[in-house]
Amino acid sequence: MSAASAAFDVRGRGFARRAPLSLAWDWIDGRILQPAACRLALADCAGLRLAGAVAADGDWPPADRAAADGYAVAAADTLGAGSYNPVPLMAAVPVSAGEPMPPGCDAVIPFEAVQADGLLPEAVDAVAPGCGVERRGAWMRAGGPLLPAGRRLRPADLGLLAAAGHRTLPVLPAPRVRILLAGGPRDGAPEQLGAMLAALAVRDGGRVESLEALPADRAALALAYARPGADLILSAGRTGCGPDDVAPPALADAGSLDLHGIAMRPGGSAGLGLAAGEEGSVPVLLLPGEPMAALAAYELLAGRAVRLCAGRPAGLPHATADAVTARKLVSEIGCLDLHRVRLDGDGRIEPVGSPGWPGLAAAARADGFVLVPAESEGVPDGAAVTMYRFD
Repeated sequence: MSAASAAFDVRGRGFARRAPLSLAWDWIDGRILQPAACRLALADCAGLRLAGAVAADGDWPPADRAAADGYAVAAADTLGAGSYNPVPLMAAVPVSAGEPMPPGCDAVIPFEAVQADGLLPEAVDAVAPGCGVERRGAWMRAGGPLLPAGRRLRPADLGLLAAAGHRTLPVLPAPRVRILLAGGPRDGAPEQLGAMLAALAVRDGGRVESLEALPADRAALALAYARPGADLILSAGRTGCGPDDVAPPALADAGSLDLHGIAMRPGGSAGLGLAAGEEGSVPVLLLPGEPMAALAAYELLAGRAVRLCAGRPAGLPHATADAVTARKLVSEIGCLDLHRVRLDGDGRIEPVGSPGWPGLAAAARADGFVLVPAESEGVPDGAAVTMYRFD
């Protein structure tokens, strides 16, 4: 049976079988393509990844310079100086950190190590050659590697690149993510989903191309899937098996529905496929309309696609912590469960609701989540687990 036929077969009947999460990951890893590299102004590159290595255009610093405020001196002129033996400095030049060293000077003596009450400043401490001096080329040499390809650019990187003379950079642009909310108003879900999914897509390196609420109309959805302008489409809502769950057949109409129904809780009605358009096939990820299920499906499926498309590592972006359960985490064999958990007063974790509970209130009270594998019947109390932290 084709994927498109399977989409219609489950409507009104429920899923006879769900695909393992590993199969969905393989689908994502094999079909997500990074947008072509482009050259952008330095100010527009924060958070993006370098498409190629960047070499230094020149030495940095370009000349010996003061590393601290003080007097630039010849170190030999301070020999023997001490608090009981001030030594007059005939050629001391006041300098600020970052200023080039004057000719004939090879050290900077701090202001507090100099008496400047008389006609000549006097050193009350000796300095060695190179003290307080940043040597030419200390941080980079002309032609040497400055930043490697694939580096995610931080603010300090941009400052360094600007200092080195770079004005534009070859980068992987943020993928254009189209977010479609299918089904119209239902308990405020579109508003919750739009705000949440947009923030998540930006977190993972995407740029929201559009955020649209659409009726539960198969033809309208199919047209939105096929419209050009996006590198990735997230469609939330109407992904289940009921007669009004039009997203799966709409995706089949627009191209192909390759997987529908994933062995995970919550979020098991998620699906994946391709929309055929003028710019080629675009991956589409179908997310449930229930907000907590959409959050889980995003974290475990759609987020992986956004990160790969942005040139980032595919794995979950959350910090992890080793923890011990204070209560049992209940699960069923055959389905990966995402358990929302919080830390108790003793630093142990306890569940905040079950994977099947709807709504984002429990997620807002949780400190993170634990993944219970599909082959497990649950995690007993007192067991060691890995918690993925929301913060």
